[in-house]
Amino acid sequence: MSHPKQLSVQALQWTGNSLKVLDQRQLPQKIHYHEYDDAVGIAEAIGSMQVRGAPAIGIAAAYGVVLSALQHYPGLDWQTRVNTDMQVLAASRPTAVNLFWALEQMRQQLATLCSNPVAALNTLAIQIHQDDIAANHAMGERGADVLGDAKAVLTHCNAGALATGGYGTALGVIRSAYQRGNLQKVYADETRPWLQGARLTVWELAQDGIPATLIADSAAAWLMKSGKIDWIIVGADRIAANGDVANKIGTYSLAVLAKYHGVKVMVAAPSSTFDFSMETGEHIEIEQRHAKELLADCYLGADSLIDAWNPVFDVTPANLISAIVTERGVVLNPGEHGVRSLAQ
Repeated sequence: MSHPKQLSVQALQWTGNSLKVLDQRQLPQKIHYHEYDDAVGIAEAIGSMQVRGAPAIGIAAAYGVVLSALQHYPGLDWQTRVNTDMQVLAASRPTAVNLFWALEQMRQQLATLCSNPVAALNTLAIQIHQDDIAANHAMGERGADVLGDAKAVLTHCNAGALATGGYGTALGVIRSAYQRGNLQKVYADETRPWLQGARLTVWELAQDGIPATLIADSAAAWLMKSGKIDWIIVGADRIAANGDVANKIGTYSLAVLAKYHGVKVMVAAPSSTFDFSMETGEHIEIEQRHAKELLADCYLGADSLIDAWNPVFDVTPANLISAIVTERGVVLNPGEHGVRSLAQ
């Protein structure tokens, strides 16, 4: 089966000596790339959410290591300097395990003696990027198989080409299902407070000619009650061994609502999202972002009586999830089985 066309605009563009990062904070009004030639710049791009989405963060970090090697090799202490830059990259965002997975791949390569270490790191980073795209296509087809004759779905946040190497996880499933002709309706949550659904997901779908309907986050329960959707499809930033899933804030509430209304929940994520060192999602670190992302400026002073609580992820228990789809296979009802069967 042929794959749908790739988006003409990609989140990351590697030139060989710099990384062009699409500033997703400016979409859909403006398509603008920042170009970085060092790891510190990549870390800032990740932390400020110019690039976001767990797989894309990992890919960007891998290229950041290459840029560090290009900057410091062949100085006598170049490996020490690269390792320092890797620590900066690791500190950029705490929840997405793909970041640490990609850095570990690069760290292992860094420790390998070879005649041209920079070229070897570059080859590995490109491979990580290409492997993610291939994984997205594979899970798109597997997820479409699980959806079967489902006619309508709801997605949350943005788990598309912009959040990955290309094609997407949750949106990859949606793209594959739509191409088969079964899926007829796609709903997208706004996804506050960064509005990834409103700014990114519907924009991506429009680029592919897939009709979509945007809803306010608070309309999801009423949509489910109407009987208009069959599945909720989301991505993931970290999956524990028992199948608990960390994803964009609001995913947990959707899963609770889905359980009540008899709607199924699918999580689509590459195997690099698994964290088998965590038995459950209880110990997943949840990133807390600054209150200024929620509050008006008048409330941000030191003497203000108003504060904000701004977690950007939550954890959905495995028993609320109907299927976890990866490039390696599918686990149905992970609350009963966990996901260790998908480990290498």
